[in-house]
Amino acid sequence: MSDFETLTISKARDLLLKGDLSAVKLTERYIERIESSQKLNAFCLITAEIALNQARFCDKLMRSSEKGKLCGIPLAVKDIFCTKSLPTQAASKILEGFVPPYESTVTAKLWKENAILLGKLNMDEFAMGSSNETSVYGPAINPWQGSDTELPLSPGGSSGGSAAAVAANLCLGALGTDTGGSIRQPAAFNGVVGIKPTYGRCSRWGIIAFASSLDQAGPITKTVRDSAILLEIISGHDSKDSTSAVQKVPNFESALIGDIRGKKIGIPAEYRIDDTPPEIIKLWETGIRQLKDSGAKIVEISLPHTKYSLPTYYVLAPAEASSNLARYDGVKYGYRGKLRAGEGINELYKRTRSEGFGDEVKRRIMVGTYVLSAGFYEAYYQKALKVRNLIRKDFENVFSQGINAILTPTTPSPAFPLSSKSNKSPVEMYLNDIFTVPVNLAGLPAISIPTGTTDKGLPLGLQLIGPAWGEAEILDIAFRLEKESNFKELPTNWWAI
Repeated sequence: MSDFETLTISKARDLLLKGDLSAVKLTERYIERIESSQKLNAFCLITAEIALNQARFCDKLMRSSEKGKLCGIPLAVKDIFCTKSLPTQAASKILEGFVPPYESTVTAKLWKENAILLGKLNMDEFAMGSSNETSVYGPAINPWQGSDTELPLSPGGSSGGSAAAVAANLCLGALGTDTGGSIRQPAAFNGVVGIKPTYGRCSRWGIIAFASSLDQAGPITKTVRDSAILLEIISGHDSKDSTSAVQKVPNFESALIGDIRGKKIGIPAEYRIDDTPPEIIKLWETGIRQLKDSGAKIVEISLPHTKYSLPTYYVLAPAEASSNLARYDGVKYGYRGKLRAGEGINELYKRTRSEGFGDEVKRRIMVGTYVLSAGFYEAYYQKALKVRNLIRKDFENVFSQGINAILTPTTPSPAFPLSSKSNKSPVEMYLNDIFTVPVNLAGLPAISIPTGTTDKGLPLGLQLIGPAWGEAEILDIAFRLEKESNFKELPTNWWAI
């Protein structure tokens, strides 16, 4: 398979349908690739036997009219998705040994379309992190290396394993989740495409919760077309999720025309923050020019409450986390702390939770409990809810004026060396989400696509934000920007054993 390194979901789909490629051969190639790439630590579970059995079935099904849309396509999913009869740990010690007897809705949709499961992917513990360093499995490593250092780089977080696996070609595509940028930031760090759908577009049922009003599943892929293919399949109303919206699911792939003449692209003044590296500014300016040259109209806009997004997020998300994670007590499932003679249920709770949760998770639980406590609820939590509403209204006002999409950088920096931020104040890490968090607070769709590199050879991404349920339009604009930027760089295979 001479074009294996650049193989995409759409290309593989066509080759499989023509009979020029077998699902078994393709799956075997990916399993070999995964097993020779252990240095990246992207996978926390490899399901080789399951994958090969699925591939054999797909090869038999390929000529049948009953085959699914992803028949024979090898994928992997973040460890936060419950997979029936397979370990699901959310990269936390406290879920040690947990094997769910049910399947998450979005992964069930993949298997219904005959996708192949290669395994589960590394992540930050309970999706709390921006560098994949809070994982009980140890950090995943970015397959890219800068020309100025041999230090291992962060793949971003929390879906760092998903983005690293796609960038290193360990799978054709992956699922991640995005609570404050956890699909888009790692996509930018790894030179791949990641889309966070509108809140409610994809079911959250069977996804281990971090912050219920912010979490959304989405695909990480090599191309915009591949993201469109996966997004259509995992979208749709789910009666098991009360926050799942009753919205028609468009054919996202057919929306990829690339004609953006007359489209209005908003450029928010508030995203021009101090200390942004010149290479990020240059990337943004280049993207603006490329869209303008393609016929789009560039409009300066204002999102005045953007500056409050990070503090608002880091009140609301920990508050929801403190509530969601209260269920992990060592009684029914997962890790259980050992009791000493004479100790009772209270000691069991304390020991289980203090030993089972990592430092970052405990930090956020403490913050969340504090802002929800008597005397502080109104001062912090309720005020944050009001500011969140103002942030949402900023976006609504802009889109009501005919803006089709908003273009911003995805991250304020390229991938950084592991430990370079986690060893400092937690705020240093939180600042990495400055361009992505507002989208989650507003519940809007956004996509990150790679459009260039730094002078050290590391990938950089631009983000397109759309109105609610506007995934088709931002995918189409991203499709055009992808064509104009012509990003073709790939990481070297330094990690291969």
